[in-house]
Amino acid sequence: MERYLTPSEVAEIFGMSRSGVIKWIREGKIKAVEVNGRWRIPYSEIERLLSGGGRVKQVAIYARVSPTQKDDLERQLVALREWVRKTLGEVSVIEVKDIGSGLKEDREGLKKLIELAKRRQIDTVVVAYKDRLTRFGFEYLVELFKAYGVNVIVAFQDEKDYMQELVEDFVEIVKSFASRIYGHRSHKYEKVIKCVEDLEKDG
Repeated sequence: MERYLTPSEVAEIFGMSRSGVIKWIREGKIKAVEVNGRWRIPYSEIERLLSGGGRVKQVAIYARVSPTQKDDLERQLVALREWVRKTLGEVSVIEVKDIGSGLKEDREGLKKLIELAKRRQIDTVVVAYKDRLTRFGFEYLVELFKAYGVNVIVAFQDEKDYMQELVEDFVEIVKSFASRIYGHRSHKYEKVIKCVEDLEKDG
C-alpha cells in the first residue's frame, strides 16, 4: 500500500521550506494528490527524487558529538535509526560515528563516509543536523558526495543548542591562529591560550 507524506514532512527530508515543496508540486517537479483540500505526496516520489530515479538501498547514518558530549552519541544514533525506519522503510543501514570537533577535517568517521561513497557502497547519507557533518563548508561536502552519486539528507530542521561545543570550537580556532602568529613555544602564545581557557571555564 502506498504511503503518503505531508508537504511539511517532505520539506524536512530535503532540508527545505514547506513553501518550496508546494512550489515543486505546482511546477510538476514532484507528483502529489489533493485530499480534502490538502496536498499529499506519495512516498514513491520521495524515493525517486532521493535516488535520482532509483530506490534508496544503502544508507549511512552519521552521528558526531564533541568529546564532552559522549553521552549524546547513542541518543543521536537512536533518533537517526528511527527516522530512517519511518521515512525510508526497509533499507540497509551502515552506522558511522565520530567523537570530535566539527572543525576537524581528519575525523576517522568522516573519512570512512567518503570512502564508502567512493566505493559506491552507499547511495544516501543521513545526519541529524547540518553541523553534525561539519561546522563549516556543509555545501562543499554535499557537492563532493553528489559527485559520487550519494545524497545527503538532514533529518531534523531545528538546530540543537550545542553551546558548549561552539565554545570548544572557538577555543580551537583561537589556538590555531595563535600558534601560527606567535609559534607554539612563545610567551605570547601561552598568554593567549591561558586567557581563552580561563574564559571557557568561566562561561
